[in-house]
Amino acid sequence: MTSSLPSDTRLGAHEIGAETVIIGAGVIGLAIAQRLARDGRSVLVPERHEGIVRETSSHNSGVIHAAIYYDTGSLKHRLCWEGNPQLYEWAAAHRVSTRRTGKLIVALAEEERGGLDEVYQQAIANEARDIERISATRARELEPHVPAVEAIWSPSTGVIDAFALSRSYKVAAGTNGALFAFQHTVLAIERTPSGFALTVRDGAGATSTVRCAALINSAGFGAPQVAAMLGYPLDGGAHEGIDVPVLRQRANAGRYYDIIDRAVARLVSHPVYPLPEHAASGLGLHLTVDVEGGVHLGPSTEWLAEDAPLNYRNVEDAEWRARFLAAGRRFLPDLRDHQIAPGQVGYRPKLQRPDGTPEDFLVWHDRGYVHLGGIESPGSPPACRWQMRWQTRCASAVS
Repeated sequence: MTSSLPSDTRLGAHEIGAETVIIGAGVIGLAIAQRLARDGRSVLVPERHEGIVRETSSHNSGVIHAAIYYDTGSLKHRLCWEGNPQLYEWAAAHRVSTRRTGKLIVALAEEERGGLDEVYQQAIANEARDIERISATRARELEPHVPAVEAIWSPSTGVIDAFALSRSYKVAAGTNGALFAFQHTVLAIERTPSGFALTVRDGAGATSTVRCAALINSAGFGAPQVAAMLGYPLDGGAHEGIDVPVLRQRANAGRYYDIIDRAVARLVSHPVYPLPEHAASGLGLHLTVDVEGGVHLGPSTEWLAEDAPLNYRNVEDAEWRARFLAAGRRFLPDLRDHQIAPGQVGYRPKLQRPDGTPEDFLVWHDRGYVHLGGIESPGSPPACRWQMRWQTRCASAVS
């Protein structure tokens, strides 16, 4: 790689070589980039947007999860469990704001106790750290205004400044020589005897060729399109003697409403979750706090058509406002309509189908190519662990 180029660069009409190309500057791509660069590999990260984390990685609850809900042994479980303490350590070392708030999962009616037991048993199976099942009295000590009849307390859960985390990965990667090419779109990919040749177009319309030995597809919503450039069948099947998993994704939208009355926001100190809605592909509309003390309701779970655009504006909608207000009143019975307002909108790239069961993260390798699919919540703790757990896999993918 041309070492004289700045870490944020425009490729122009040149041919550039790198050991590893990582498509996409979301939190996972950035975490892997900094680790590989630290280990001495030359890394180039083309990103079609004008900066880092412009999609899923920056439009979420910012929660540091504790591996409570996920199938035991799944990637979501293992990476989240391993990444939770490491994320706090990274944040402290790189001055990224966090709050180790803890989290409540609450039963809000007697008939919900059975569902709470299911969540607790899953948490125990997953060895979630210091998990407790607590009484209504103890729950009220933690959140006096939430009418819980019983709860699960997860002290290792917290919140983080997701953008600052991602920026810290980028800074670390750039310090160790990784290059970032923003507003650069990958147009085509070919296999070569030594790896891959990518045709990339910059924001001014100039095209360049990038050659690499290893290619990591961390393109988020664009991951299936990148895979298709290499001829992989998106619905799975055989390809050049290789068994390809399902790579096609569906977008699931999650809108938020913010609690804008500061007096009401001060009533909430912890993330408070209802029982999960697995059939709806989410954890239910919950209360979350952020590192600055803001309080938010969400996210919703809304399946989009396959060709639907991603609109990050949360346009006021009377039906959704009513749903959010009703959900919020389950936690805070005195919440009023004028105390909430539309917040952010996020999108999850899911391998799950609308009528299907939740799917795990997908990490698939084929002759130097690494495909990361369905990378949604819980993204931040796995990102911290991913950089270490997958560095050897990404490196071995070259051979």
